[in-house]
Amino acid sequence: MRPNQWAALLFCLALALLAVQAAQAQEPNPTQPTDNEVNAIAKQLYCPVCENIPLDVCPTQACAQWRDLIRQKLSAGWNSEQIKAYFVEQYGERVLGAPPARGFNWLVYLVPPLAILAGGLILFRALRTMRAQPATQTNPSIPPPSDEYIQRLEEELRKKK
Repeated sequence: MRPNQWAALLFCLALALLAVQAAQAQEPNPTQPTDNEVNAIAKQLYCPVCENIPLDVCPTQACAQWRDLIRQKLSAGWNSEQIKAYFVEQYGERVLGAPPARGFNWLVYLVPPLAILAGGLILFRALRTMRAQPATQTNPSIPPPSDEYIQRLEEELRKKK
């Protein structure tokens, strides 16, 4: 092989090595959880400091630290239920996005569907009753009311025509 061929071969090998290195640098670290994984859990938790703000969108520094804590727990191999249990242990059940379905909290899951069913039943019966009743029409052959005031009023109206 001539020196020019060796140089071309070395150049191609170096170029291929750079392409492989660039591709490896773009692969995410498999042990590091993604933002989507962290936010999927943070969306189910509420900020213990701020009122009614999910942890995934809360702008406070404390919430950023709690999201980092979720990231650390995920890296350590914890699942979402373990992480939620940890937050409940630390801050109480008020951090949960949805109340656990036990005790008095069953009403949260039971009352809305029952209310919708009851409303639908009431509406159905009202519409059926309205449909069954004949519509009353004004008939000109009906005699005028017997009230003296109304009779006098009608006479005055006729005179002005």
